[in-house]
Amino acid sequence: MKNPWTTRSSRIAYDNPWIQITHREVITPTGTDGIYGVVHFKNLAVGVVPLDEEHNTWLVGQYRYTLDQYSWEIPEGGGPLDGSPLVAAQKELAEETGIRATHWTKVLELHTSNSVTDEFGMVFIARGLSFGEAAPEETEELAIRKLPFSEALEMVFNGQITDALSQVALMRVGFMLERGELG
Repeated sequence: MKNPWTTRSSRIAYDNPWIQITHREVITPTGTDGIYGVVHFKNLAVGVVPLDEEHNTWLVGQYRYTLDQYSWEIPEGGGPLDGSPLVAAQKELAEETGIRATHWTKVLELHTSNSVTDEFGMVFIARGLSFGEAAPEETEELAIRKLPFSEALEMVFNGQITDALSQVALMRVGFMLERGELG
């Protein structure tokens, strides 16, 4: 489908190592003048749902500055846009939890908030788990929680998990488990 938007001008309003924000003067699909702010993410969002043979999973808890609140999430982070999403996911899982896996399955791709950002994410299930020491980044203060997958899914439904990537990933894996796709 042809793009109905016309960009009249674009300027960088903000730039750092992780994001770039552009201010754009546009003509909307209905022909009116408008403005648009676009947040460009310089990394791919990756997430992992580690799942053991008893259908336990691991969540990572941390205080999120942007929300000014504590957040439980699947292990997640970023990877280079031109790199391997799987390698980035493996790195995040090992760093945040100390978990490594022998079997990886991509379960979904998504745009996190496509009305204002181009951020693209990918989520994997990790199986065949082995355990070591977590090595979070120096800016991270993380809690790691092992729990039955059903409890993690319940945390989505009762509002304890509000992170979009985590919610979608846990619901997708729950659907796959319900259909018998994961054993």
